[in-house]
Amino acid sequence: MSGRPENEQSAGSANRSAITVTAPEGTPEVRKGDDLAALLLTALGAEELSDGDVVVVTSKVVSKAEGNVREGTREDALPGETVRVVARRGPTQIVRSRLGLTMAAAGIDASNVEAGHIVLLPLDPDASARTLRATLRDRTGVNVGVVITDTAGRAWRDGQTDIAIGAAGLEVLESFAGQVDAYGNDLVVTAPAVVDEIASAAEISQGKLGARPFAVLRGRADLVREPGDDGPGASALIRPEGSDFFGFGAREAVVRALKGAAADQAPFGAPASVEELAAAVTEVTGIAPIPHGDGLRVDDADPAVVAALAFAHGWRCERDDTNLGATSLLQPMTA
Repeated sequence: MSGRPENEQSAGSANRSAITVTAPEGTPEVRKGDDLAALLLTALGAEELSDGDVVVVTSKVVSKAEGNVREGTREDALPGETVRVVARRGPTQIVRSRLGLTMAAAGIDASNVEAGHIVLLPLDPDASARTLRATLRDRTGVNVGVVITDTAGRAWRDGQTDIAIGAAGLEVLESFAGQVDAYGNDLVVTAPAVVDEIASAAEISQGKLGARPFAVLRGRADLVREPGDDGPGASALIRPEGSDFFGFGAREAVVRALKGAAADQAPFGAPASVEELAAAVTEVTGIAPIPHGDGLRVDDADPAVVAALAFAHGWRCERDDTNLGATSLLQPMTA
């Protein structure tokens, strides 16, 4: 249940061609303790908010207002913001951060801040979005959605786009599963991340150097939830550990599989089928495993190689010293 009034849903669906984004100028440098709602309303001036608007705010000014600015460098702060390193290429580290986001340097930013200082991401972006939404409702009486954004790179593509790291009062996914396209094809997994699309649309209007940290998107009232219903937040878009196909970078995956530490198991995902594991062992070693109980037996193959393959596929490897040759027994993790 979205909690959206039917009339809003119909109106929003009918007016998608009339979407507008406004990024007001005139916002001063934001400091710790500043009132973001007041800054936004002042910047808007005579351009009042309306029910169904979506207010978009950069994470940087949220962090500044909440006092999440530190002296030092990104390198100094990175360990405290990192849950694990996903990939490393020279000085660049892609990490899974304390927020669950996978980003370069955990989203720590050294731009648009005083020299010698860095800005960390908000402690709880969804909570920050909820607070701003409630404050705007109290002061203006209007029902808006709120999105907090940050800039992120993307796998397989150059350049960056803004994404939502916090949200309140807004649908974050727009599911088309179960619907049929104009050609009669069933839409099975089509689910646009509309909250990220809103973040990117706002960034085009805000720019990077224009000192316009706020934007208001109008024309998608169908996505805005009823007052008091904040929805799941942007954190709902974060895939749980192990459900992403790319839990480690290519080099790091090899190293982690060879090391075989239990703490590194989750990013490799759910255990593979016995058929998938057998195919991988055959492809790498040239030796076809033999069924053995619930698992597999691999004869005359390098045990270290077989163990790494088993680990990467969510299985465990045991040595069988009863035979003269090198024999490995592969068992499901739960066995």
